[in-house]
Amino acid sequence: MTTASRMPVVYVPHGGGPWPFVDMGLDRTELEPLAAYLRGLAEVPPTKPTALLVISAHWEQRVPTVMTAARPPMLYDYSGFPAESYQIVWPAPGAPALGGRVRELLESAGFDTAEDPARGFDHGTFVPLKLTYPKADVPTLQLSLVAGLDPEQHLAMGRALAPLRDEGVFIVGSGMSYHNMRGFRDPRARVFAETFDAWLREAATAPREDRDRSLVGWSAAPAARQAHPREEHLLPLMVVAGAAGDDRGRAAFDGHVFGMRVGAFHFG
Repeated sequence: MTTASRMPVVYVPHGGGPWPFVDMGLDRTELEPLAAYLRGLAEVPPTKPTALLVISAHWEQRVPTVMTAARPPMLYDYSGFPAESYQIVWPAPGAPALGGRVRELLESAGFDTAEDPARGFDHGTFVPLKLTYPKADVPTLQLSLVAGLDPEQHLAMGRALAPLRDEGVFIVGSGMSYHNMRGFRDPRARVFAETFDAWLREAATAPREDRDRSLVGWSAAPAARQAHPREEHLLPLMVVAGAAGDDRGRAAFDGHVFGMRVGAFHFG
């Protein structure tokens, strides 16, 4: 496969809970730009992907773990929402063969790996991708984060997975560039979201060496821990940046979720 048909890699915000599909009393004028961005994400790859590899903020395991169900179930890993939130379906086929390839690449890079035949699509996958691929017609595989959330380790995972970009696989990191549950809707926290967003935008769009150095040291960034008391929603970006190689990042979305600034980054 030529470079012209190489798949991009992207880091996207998935919002909160089942927000696009049920009435949660949210400000639709604030959230519609994010919904529109996610609907347009299908146009980013140069051709329709053979498969999607999703790294969701909502799955952590001791070692990198892939789901291997041929028909993954839904995993409603949220609570306190209207009843229809637990009836949403996104029946994309699984990608067991891709799971084997992911494990092969990671193990060649020195990682121990595992598989989970029962795991379903969590809302970090089905919520954004139901907007992007509403027909659910692209085989989809989830890959877990690794407990401990070490940024260098996740960059290394991404580097190992980079060959998939030339095999028709669209790698999607799903998280949130701001994720402090106590800060959402608190006007006093907006300065922290804005400050960290400015730093992250500069870091993610820098040349590879500067980008990786900044991301590894993200916790020393201005307002880092105010934006991410726990970094699971940032770590999918590390995998994506690792898979990006020398491709420069660009800010592809700039908007707000629950009053806080969030962004998306594309590479390639």
